[in-house]
Amino acid sequence: MTAALPAGNAIDKLRQASPTVLPSMLQCDFTNLEREVRRLEDAGVSGLHLDVMDGHFVPNFTYGLTIIDAFRKLTELPLDAHLMIANPGEYAAQFVDAGADIVTIHIEAAENTEEILGEIKSRGAAAGLAVNPSTSLDAISDVQHLADLLLVMSVQPGFGGQSFQEVALEKLVALRDNGKLTALLEVDGGVNDQTIGRCASAGADLAVVGSAIFAHEDYSARLSALMHTLRGD
Repeated sequence: MTAALPAGNAIDKLRQASPTVLPSMLQCDFTNLEREVRRLEDAGVSGLHLDVMDGHFVPNFTYGLTIIDAFRKLTELPLDAHLMIANPGEYAAQFVDAGADIVTIHIEAAENTEEILGEIKSRGAAAGLAVNPSTSLDAISDVQHLADLLLVMSVQPGFGGQSFQEVALEKLVALRDNGKLTALLEVDGGVNDQTIGRCASAGADLAVVGSAIFAHEDYSARLSALMHTLRGD
């Protein structure tokens, strides 16, 4: 089993790669998981984004600890686990133990956010904090300094294929303009060729992309095109 990266290592690797694309593995071919990981590694991705949904916090169910463990055995890339689950405090540490390098919880789901972020870090992973499109940044203002990563949702979490919500750009700009902020900024939902450049301009370090990669045969070509737009080359 490949060990999870120390928290600083994962964040530092992604910071050095910023701005960069993280594939959302929810849309990969799970019947050929190892092949999918190798194709993405060969394409040059900097990390993998893993969407965990429980059917309670969001109206969809995806996968859990066993899939995180499977990805950890397959790759040394940073694993970014996005927990769209109720009661994240009950499970966050288990996702670290399963191999996640970054564990992100939702402010809307956590009653004891400070404690959960602290536990994630104490286990050796980086701690992320996500905010939904309808949630004001005021909701995270007291705890955002404790996060290594701030995830701005540009769709309501739960299903893929939704349209990008412009409020995400406003939030990214507001967070980036906070001179005291050290966390990486991530954006997730409806990110594609038309929106990824605007996300970067607004301040996103990490752009989570699903169908804009996996709906195409050539992952290398798609990643290259997305990165070209992301970085304004």
